[in-house]
Amino acid sequence: MTPDDILLDAEERMEKAIGVLKHNLTGIRTGRANPGLVDSLRVEVYGSQAPIKQLASVGAPEPTQIVIRPFDPGTLKDIEKAIIASDLGFNPQNDGRLIRINIPALSTEVRRKMVTRIKDLTEEAKVAVRNIRRDANKAADQAEKDKQMSEDQRDDTKKEVQDLTKKYEEIARDLAKTRETEVMEGA
Repeated sequence: MTPDDILLDAEERMEKAIGVLKHNLTGIRTGRANPGLVDSLRVEVYGSQAPIKQLASVGAPEPTQIVIRPFDPGTLKDIEKAIIASDLGFNPQNDGRLIRINIPALSTEVRRKMVTRIKDLTEEAKVAVRNIRRDANKAADQAEKDKQMSEDQRDDTKKEVQDLTKKYEEIARDLAKTRETEVMEGA
């Protein structure tokens, strides 16, 4: 592998790790209604599991309410059942056409638990980034051993990989800090 290949692969993989973190942070409640809160929900319908986004439009018309409007009214009961069965702790209200979920205010204790969860998710992302760094460094060592690059190129590649690692760890930290602030302020 060339130094460029190694760096490109590492950067793509680090970008994906940050993408996973962003997606996971979206699912954490902040006290405001956010369609992302139910995005991960899967509904048993037509004999198989389907993501809620494929079955309904999900919106947040008010800061404390999520509205789920099924494309097929026949799936309303299935969606309601999935929400109740989930560990989201929501109490859906079905009016025959759509489902409303009122988002309760968060207690200080719940907010602290969510901040802990944010820190855990962020640490997982940082570990993933560091594992990618390790893989890239191994690839650089192997390429040098296979005479595909010089020692200097290997060292430069490792330095650039370390710079990428710092950059993506910083992005993860910033995302976590923003989300923690949102959770603690209830924004």
